[in-house]
Amino acid sequence: MKPEHTNVPIPPPHQHDPAGSDCRGVASVLSRVGDKWSVLVIMMLGDGPRRFNELKRMIGGVSQRMLTLTLRGLERDGLITRTVYPTIPPRVDYELTELGRGLSEPVKALGSWALEHLPQIQNAREKFDGEGGDE
Repeated sequence: MKPEHTNVPIPPPHQHDPAGSDCRGVASVLSRVGDKWSVLVIMMLGDGPRRFNELKRMIGGVSQRMLTLTLRGLERDGLITRTVYPTIPPRVDYELTELGRGLSEPVKALGSWALEHLPQIQNAREKFDGEGGDE
């Protein structure tokens, strides 16, 4: 039996958005919440507010610049708030917004799933790489 191409009917464009901007909008949100640093920050803030250096220590491997960019992006998207306290030196806390807390549960579930299935995924990668699957 030989593989063949099948003609699959293309559904009509989305009625509310013929230009497809709904998909682009969803893609931009998913690129933010699917970014590994954003996921880790959201997970770390799930237990309450944290300071910048505390987050940096908790998230191994993130550079200061990358953490700054990630926090700014999450703040821009309304997922976290940044509160500056007028102390010397200034104290800055980051905290999930209500919107961010709503995202926290699915992100934690995804993180738990990844941790639980890590051995299986590593075995699959080793098998794939051993068979020359990248050709």
